[in-house]
Amino acid sequence: MSSASRRRPPLWTPRTKETWTPSRRNVLTLGGAAATAGLLSACGGGPSVGGDTARADTTQTEWDGVDPAERITWWSNHPGNTMEWEQSMIDAFTAETGIEVELVTAGANYDEIAQRFQAASSTSEIPDLVGASDVWWFRYFVNGQIIPVDDLFAHLGVDTDDFVDTFYEDYAYEGLHYAVPYARSTPLFYYNRDMWEAAGLPDRGPETWEELAGWSEALWGVVPGEGAPLGLSHGPSWSAWWYSNVSWGLGAAMSEEWDVTLETEESIAAGRFVRDLYHGDGAYAGFSAQNNADFQAGMFASLVGSTGALTGHLEAATFELGAAFLPEGPVPGPTVPTGGTGIAIAADREPGQQLAGAMFLAFLTNAENTADYSAGTGYMPVRHSAIEGETMSALYEEVPQFRTSVDQLERTRTQDWVRVFTPGGDQIITDGLEEIILQGSDAEDVFPNVAAQLERAFSENVEPYL
Repeated sequence: MSSASRRRPPLWTPRTKETWTPSRRNVLTLGGAAATAGLLSACGGGPSVGGDTARADTTQTEWDGVDPAERITWWSNHPGNTMEWEQSMIDAFTAETGIEVELVTAGANYDEIAQRFQAASSTSEIPDLVGASDVWWFRYFVNGQIIPVDDLFAHLGVDTDDFVDTFYEDYAYEGLHYAVPYARSTPLFYYNRDMWEAAGLPDRGPETWEELAGWSEALWGVVPGEGAPLGLSHGPSWSAWWYSNVSWGLGAAMSEEWDVTLETEESIAAGRFVRDLYHGDGAYAGFSAQNNADFQAGMFASLVGSTGALTGHLEAATFELGAAFLPEGPVPGPTVPTGGTGIAIAADREPGQQLAGAMFLAFLTNAENTADYSAGTGYMPVRHSAIEGETMSALYEEVPQFRTSVDQLERTRTQDWVRVFTPGGDQIITDGLEEIILQGSDAEDVFPNVAAQLERAFSENVEPYL
C-alpha cells in the first residue's frame, strides 16, 4: 500500500437501427461457386513489427463468389469470465447457420493472446478470429496479420452505423476498420456510499478532480488506517488508460496523431498532478496488489476502475455501491477513454473462413447479444440499438449503476495514437508513470525520456511499414 498524507490535496492547476442476424437462408444466398477471386493476404513477421510482408487487401475479393466455411476457430481469453456464455453464443450461431466455431482459450489476458497470435504467424495454428485489444490491434495491422471488416460487413448488410462511434472508430486507420468491438469498457468512478454518508458528502460522484480533492479530508476520517480516499492502481494496459482522463482534462494529450506531445506545458502539468495524487502535501490516492478486492472490502473509499468490473463489484462489495462519471478537469471537452477488446479476422486464412468469421462477429455483436453480454458482465453494449433496447432498459430500472456507465459514453473520445498504435507504447508510458507514482519523480524529468522512447519506437517499428 502506498503511503499518502492526510492533508488537503492541491487543487487543479493551469439511434436505433436493425442489425443483421444470419440464417440458413443467408448462408445459402451468400454462397455460390467456390471462391475464385484472389485475396492479397499476408501474415506478420513474428513478434517484431513489420518485415517483408504486405498488408491484406480485401478489396480484391469478390465476396459474392465465396462460400462460408463449415468450421472456424476463435481465440479468446473470455473477458469477464464468460467462457460458458461465449459457448452458448456459438451453439446458437451453429444452430442458425450450421457453421461450427471452435472456442480456444488462447491466454489469460489480452497480452497473452496477442503474443501467441504473433508467435503463430506463418504456422498452421493461426485462428480465424482473434482477440484484438485496444493496445494490440494496430500491431496486428502493421504486421499484415488481420484484414479490414468493412467490405465483409457491407456484403453481409451489417449496419455498422449502429456501433457506438468511439468503440468502432478505435479500430479505424485510414478509413478502414480492422476489428469489431466486443468486450468494450470505459473507466468509471466507483464509491462506497456508506463511507460517503459517514463523511457527510452528497450521494454522488465528484464532478471534478478539484471537488474530489476538497472531499478527501473528510474521507480520510472514515477510511481504515491502511486505506485511502481513492484507490488508483498502476500497471500495463491501465496506467496510461486512466491517465488519459487526467491529461485530457488539463488540455493535454500524449500525442497528436503520430506527434508525441508529452513535453508540452500541459502534459508536464498533468504528470505533476499525478505525482501529487500520491506524494503531494495533500495526497489522497493509494493502491494495492488487489485494488478491486480491497475496494470491495472497504479499504478505499472510492476507486477508478473499469466498467467491466461493475458486476463483480455489485456482487462482492460489503457496502452500497455508487457509480459515477469520471471527474473532469478545468478544460472542457470529452475526457473519458474507451478500452477493452474487439475481435479481428485473420489475414492468413481462406476467404470462406473469413466470410464465416464475419458472419459470426455480426451475430455475436448484434443488439440482442451485446445487451445480454453487457447485462452479465458490466462491459458496454457496443450498439446504439442495444443501449435503449428492452434488455438494457429493464436492467437500468433494476440496477441504475448500468445506466451511469452507458450515459458516460457521451463523454468518450478515441485514444491518443502513441499509446494504442505504437508497438510497446503503452508499456513505455506505463514505465514513465510508474516512476512518477512509485518514486515520486517529477514529470519534467520523466516525460522527455518517455517521449524519446516513443519517437524511437515509432520511427523503427511503425513509420517504415505504413
